[in-house]
Amino acid sequence: MTEPGISTLTLSSPPPTEQPPTPPPHRSHSPTKNLKRGSPFQFGSRYLLPTDDPFEFNAWDHVIPTPTDIAHFESQILRQRASPVSDHDRRRFNAEPEKWWNRFYANNTSNFFKDRKWLQQEFPVLREVTTRGVGRKVVLEVGAGAGNTCFPVLKGNENEELMVYACDFSRKAVELIREAEAYDEAHLRADVWDVSSQELPPGLEEGTVDVVILVFIFSALHPSQWKQAVGNIWRLLKPGGEICFRDYGRGDLAQVRMKQGRWMEENFYIRGDGTRVYFFGQDELKDIWSGRDDEKKEIAATDFDDKTNESGNNGLPSDTSNGNHGSTTKLGMEAQFEIASLGVDRRLLINRSKQLKMYRCWMQGRFRKPETAQNGTKNDMKMDG
Repeated sequence: MTEPGISTLTLSSPPPTEQPPTPPPHRSHSPTKNLKRGSPFQFGSRYLLPTDDPFEFNAWDHVIPTPTDIAHFESQILRQRASPVSDHDRRRFNAEPEKWWNRFYANNTSNFFKDRKWLQQEFPVLREVTTRGVGRKVVLEVGAGAGNTCFPVLKGNENEELMVYACDFSRKAVELIREAEAYDEAHLRADVWDVSSQELPPGLEEGTVDVVILVFIFSALHPSQWKQAVGNIWRLLKPGGEICFRDYGRGDLAQVRMKQGRWMEENFYIRGDGTRVYFFGQDELKDIWSGRDDEKKEIAATDFDDKTNESGNNGLPSDTSNGNHGSTTKLGMEAQFEIASLGVDRRLLINRSKQLKMYRCWMQGRFRKPETAQNGTKNDMKMDG
């Protein structure tokens, strides 16, 4: 992934009066000149140079943690593993995840969340489908929450034939969207849907969606649910359709700060409010969405079969991993997305009053269903041929 929003501003030569050059917006302390998020804010524009004082600004972009910081992160993970969630709570939180998200949205109204104004900047395809005259376009947002993605998309929409489907498995979240003043069923439909279920969203059929938005939703799933979720997205997208993906990365501040009794599985935690969260690695996501994770599991299973059959075992490997990450769909088709881009978005946050450094880490990518992909079962294709 290309680093988003890298500033191209350069400083010109000082004028004859030898006045100091005007700093670029991302390095200005002036309230009238400083580049704010609503401008819109340009991500990735402030780099920490060796000559910089890190405590001059509240945030720096693309800062890699130091060896000392990495050692601290690893020690925190060891501490978390040593104090996992109880078996009782693990079953309780995994049994009804929607229950805890309903409570979350009941306690946090739509005013609690900020609109994601950076969407079209980071995902140009959202600008394309909202352009006047491009014809019928369908956008599906999975994990729509209180509408802080779908409403900004519609606010800038000029395409009269755009339709956005906003889905969440929290009934309360869907209620917040439907009750919003901007809710207009001519261009927006909100429904309860679990992306890891066996069914497709209400009102949508296979191969009818142009763009799927997955922003901080995949991390809420248990790893054993990834397979079905990826398969459902594959079924819904048209050939050439695109996924806009952003989620938590491994080593993020939120993971480092997890308290004792929150660790459920490797990189998978329960928050204090009962909601679940997973922290991804870049290669891990690439394998999941490209289908290479399936290949690795097949090779591992074959090796296991060879060894266990020699010893008289039944050859069925016990799954000691986080779950079935594979992406074979309900219809028997293999979901193998093209990785258009996938990168790590790092940010160093500074608490200047306490002289603290805090590292944030997110994964951001664009995954595309190949133009040559087909929907339907393998049996159906044989009958048609």
